[in-house]
Amino acid sequence: MFRFEEYLQEFTSTVDFKEFIINMVIIAVLTAFLGYFYTLFGQSVSNRKKFSVNFIPLALTTMLIITIVKSSIALSLGLVGALSIVRFRAAIKDPEELTYLFITIGLGLAAGANQILIAVASFAFIILVLYFRTMVIGKKAFRSHENMYLNISSTNKDLSAITNILKEQFTLVELKRLDESEKSMELSFIVDARTIEEIEETKKKLVTFTPDITLSFVEQRSIAL
Repeated sequence: MFRFEEYLQEFTSTVDFKEFIINMVIIAVLTAFLGYFYTLFGQSVSNRKKFSVNFIPLALTTMLIITIVKSSIALSLGLVGALSIVRFRAAIKDPEELTYLFITIGLGLAAGANQILIAVASFAFIILVLYFRTMVIGKKAFRSHENMYLNISSTNKDLSAITNILKEQFTLVELKRLDESEKSMELSFIVDARTIEEIEETKKKLVTFTPDITLSFVEQRSIAL
C-alpha cells in the first residue's frame, strides 16, 4: 500500500531543495526579463504588459510540476490522465503570444529537469535572436509617440468606407485585425492621432456613417506598426 511518508522520503532524497530554490529564483528573473522584453519589443496589438504578467507564474508552475513528477513514474502517468480532462478555453489568436508562452514553458521544463545552465544559455541565445531580428527587420517598426489603438465594432461591414474615413483624418492608418460574424464586424487599427480634434472629428464621421458603431481609442506607446 502506498504511503505518503515513503513518497516524501523518496522525493526528498531525489530533489536537492537548495538547488530547487536557486533554480526558482533564476527562472523568475529570466521570465521577468522576458516579460519586459516582450512588453518593449513585442508586436502584438493586445495589452502586452498585462499578458506578460503570466510568464513568471507559468514558468514556476511548470518547473514545480516537472520537479515533482520526475521523481515518480506513477505521478507522471497520473499527470497525463489529469491533463487529458483539462480544456483551455482562452483563444490565442496572435502567433507571437504563443511563441512567448512556449519560451516560458521551455524555461520551466529545463529548470524542473535541473538543466538550469541549458535554460540560461538557450534564453540568452533566443533573446539575442529576437533582438537582432527586431533591429534588422523591424528597425523602423516602432514609433514612440502619438500612436493609438482604435477598435471599431459595427453592423456595417463596409471595410473600404470605414478605412477611407480614417484616412481622411489620420496620416497613418493600418489595419491590424479583422473579426467578422454574421451580424457584425470588429476592426483593429493603428492610427497616428495627433490631436483631440482629429479624434472628435473622426468619431462624428463614423457615427454619421453607421450610428450603431462602437469606438475605443487606446493610447499605445512604442507600438508596432
